[in-house]
Amino acid sequence: MCPVAAVASVGGMNDNRTAMITGASRGLGRALAAGLAREGFDLIVDARDGAALDVVAGTVRAAGGTVSAVAGDVTDPAHRAALLAAAQAAGRLDLLVNNAGTLGASPLPALADYPPDELRAAFEVNVIAPVALTQLVLPLLRASGGAVLNITSDAAVEAYAGWGGYGAAKAALEQASNVLAAEELAVRVWWTDPGDLRTDMHQQAFPGEDISDRPWPQTVVPAFIRLVTERLPSGRYRAAHLLPVVS
Repeated sequence: MCPVAAVASVGGMNDNRTAMITGASRGLGRALAAGLAREGFDLIVDARDGAALDVVAGTVRAAGGTVSAVAGDVTDPAHRAALLAAAQAAGRLDLLVNNAGTLGASPLPALADYPPDELRAAFEVNVIAPVALTQLVLPLLRASGGAVLNITSDAAVEAYAGWGGYGAAKAALEQASNVLAAEELAVRVWWTDPGDLRTDMHQQAFPGEDISDRPWPQTVVPAFIRLVTERLPSGRYRAAHLLPVVS
């Protein structure tokens, strides 16, 4: 049975747009979950921390949203299969947000000192896992004329000392996104830099430093909502350029 046929038999037709968000238990993923739920999306969310993910799901439900929480590690093929099953049960998938990621080694080492095992792990989380998950759910996204949103970073295009491992992985994700956009003409593909935010990952990059001058993740959610609701062309975006200009 093809994946699209399986959707019809398992979940039937669903008129509600459905979004899948990885790494949704904290930071930008959590903020995006809340924002997309407010826009009327049903959600499928994942994170390694099941307890924290349940808190997010409870918050969404308390606000009247519909959410399926699937705890696990996105680098695990069995977990990715469980996410696909959740989307099939929902009956459709309109948006995949590949947000889950890892900084890699911390404190940030020079490339000359970067442990190869940690570099390999960074690529597994930041490149292999999102590409593999995208492959699984593409039939659903094609059927709905949906979109893939990959979270990237300015470290993918700028040379920052100490950011070689993370930046190289995000650069690989960007090129994979670029090629996917050329291949999947019925699906929007966006790779978007949210900017520096006040998140746990950003704190890991600057251990012991005060990062309270960085904005909270929820401040950039309107940029992502614009991207999704206006269905902008496939391509690379910076959240700062999508936010309304404050006069």
